[in-house]
Amino acid sequence: MNRFGNRFAITTFGESHGEIIGAVIDGVPSGLNIDLVFIQSEVERRRGGKNSYTTQRKESDEVEILSGVFEGKSTGTPIALIIKNENQKSKDYSNVAQLFRPGHADFTYFHKYGIRDYRGGGRSSARETAVRVGAGAIAKLMLRELNIKFMSGVSFIGGIGKDREYDFEFAKNSEIYSLSPEFENEQKRIIIEAKESHDSVGGIAIVKIINLPIGLGEPLYYKLDSLIADAMMGINGVKAVEIGAGVKSSKSMGSDNNDQILKNGFVTNNAGGVLGGISNGESVDIKIHFKPTPSIFLEQKTIDVFGEEKLLNLKGRHDPTIVVRGSIVAEAMASLVIADLVLLNMGRRIGDLKKCYIN
Repeated sequence: MNRFGNRFAITTFGESHGEIIGAVIDGVPSGLNIDLVFIQSEVERRRGGKNSYTTQRKESDEVEILSGVFEGKSTGTPIALIIKNENQKSKDYSNVAQLFRPGHADFTYFHKYGIRDYRGGGRSSARETAVRVGAGAIAKLMLRELNIKFMSGVSFIGGIGKDREYDFEFAKNSEIYSLSPEFENEQKRIIIEAKESHDSVGGIAIVKIINLPIGLGEPLYYKLDSLIADAMMGINGVKAVEIGAGVKSSKSMGSDNNDQILKNGFVTNNAGGVLGGISNGESVDIKIHFKPTPSIFLEQKTIDVFGEEKLLNLKGRHDPTIVVRGSIVAEAMASLVIADLVLLNMGRRIGDLKKCYIN
């Protein structure tokens, strides 16, 4: 499946070393101002090659919109956007054409499809996430009309960071989107040390959604938190997702974990803004755990497509950590989930239908 969403849905296409990557976005209401400058700025946040903490593959990542927009506004028909691949170096992968890279999807893709696209992983590459961010930017433009906002950043890298009091404003200007001014330099050091030792390091990203109305989410099988988990686990390298207190709730008592309610709102937010799969009006707090980048430059044991044991020596340009740029992708995926649920929630009461169809 290459489609995500129901009412607000995207279908993506393209490979890491193909000519282009792209997305078709369906369900965008007509009359929405499509701010290409904003869309480009969102994609720029994810772009690599800007500093020593990310991949040195330098792509301009210029977004082109091919359909669904007329005179700067959405027409209500599918919006197609593409990003050209300009800086592929397929020759970097020629020595692994018949080898399975440990930690990558090469092994499973080959056994599922019978084809070995060795050029950076082909469809399984995180390169595809650039168009998800572009699509997410369009979702954000729609959600701006409802004052729904998204924030993200990196809380931990290699076990260094903090679990609360996140500084989202600081993260906006941090080269690694760090949420902790006091830990940023140490987090940078860990990334560089991993890079210089030809290794990689994992981390944790945080996404926060604010100003959600009460009522987003569909019981029982299209819940807000299950959709968020699905969206986040669909990002390359994500191994775990937490909502609100997350795993801490399994270690607490009900008397501590329950969010008591006063007339002016909830006292705490251990639920992370979701009750029974439906938004409760509090901020939705998401924690996303990224594994270390599987592309490392240390010799590793593997097998080839014939089942023979080999030694792998990888070349190329890879992120020493996924979490930095992955945090931007996670924010984009959250916006796609919310845009979908906002449209699904329209007309849930008979009074709402009357407002739409009866003068």
